[in-house]
Amino acid sequence: QVQLVESGGGSVQAGGSLRLTCAASGGTFSLYDMSWFRQNLGKEREFVAAVTSSGTRTYYSDAVKGRFTISRDNAKNTVSLEMKSLRPEDTAVYYCARNGWNYDYENLASYDYWGQGTQVTVSS
Repeated sequence: QVQLVESGGGSVQAGGSLRLTCAASGGTFSLYDMSWFRQNLGKEREFVAAVTSSGTRTYYSDAVKGRFTISRDNAKNTVSLEMKSLRPEDTAVYYCARNGWNYDYENLASYDYWGQGTQVTVSS
């Protein structure tokens, strides 16, 4: 059984930084593209960033491009999201997800496993 566990969330002031990590167990982590999504109260879950299985290609939403960096360590079965220049509108629960070999990264239906989420709160 695949499990994804996020960590690293917290509260930070605007302009600050946080690093989220998702640890995967079960399955063969290095075969799958991985993504981060986020969801704020009353809003739909939205795509944040994706990284290919080898880690050689990354994709970002326009909202975070230039501020967030996704990376992975296949030896440790982890995927990370480095977040800089955080804004109050980045406040959300952040989820990591495993792409089930459907490369429509922004489509929630493309993912077969999700973590439980970690809260990020950015105050102004």
